[in-house]
Amino acid sequence: MAMVGLFWIAEGDVYVGAKPSGLAPGVRLAPEGVVALGDRQSGLHLWEDVHALTVADVPVKTLRRQVGAVRDLALDTVLSLTAGGPALTDDAPAMMTVRVGARDGDRELTAYVAAAVGYSPKEVELSRALLSRLTEGAATMATTLAAMSQWGRAWEGGTPRGAQREALLREWVG
Repeated sequence: MAMVGLFWIAEGDVYVGAKPSGLAPGVRLAPEGVVALGDRQSGLHLWEDVHALTVADVPVKTLRRQVGAVRDLALDTVLSLTAGGPALTDDAPAMMTVRVGARDGDRELTAYVAAAVGYSPKEVELSRALLSRLTEGAATMATTLAAMSQWGRAWEGGTPRGAQREALLREWVG
């Protein structure tokens, strides 16, 4: 499994944000449509009914966010060592909003952010373009999603480096 832009690709499955487990919220992009996963948002929005797919509340990687993550990790380590137990700085991961524009109305879904310190501005831009591309018609959606899934099944070795992630996103955007 690997993260490419805003997408988590695991064994051919494509998620917006992190792959959820249990009742955690998430969004999967399936050949049939946009699948809302988790507690209070389950459902399927068929591609033929989806006319827009956007994301909001996406954390963008900044120096301040990176320094904050290092600071939190150091504090977490010190508290763990001195208290001898679990750290007190254990925050839940950030959430982002996935907006699905459909024939029967717009829906707002939530998904956990997969990037600990946020996404690069370029990856956010390319990911948004890719989400838009998926709504351009059945043939475009099928070939784009198939390419992403095929890459996920073939890829081994974790998340690619930044330049390779951007190149993949550019390729999938077309």
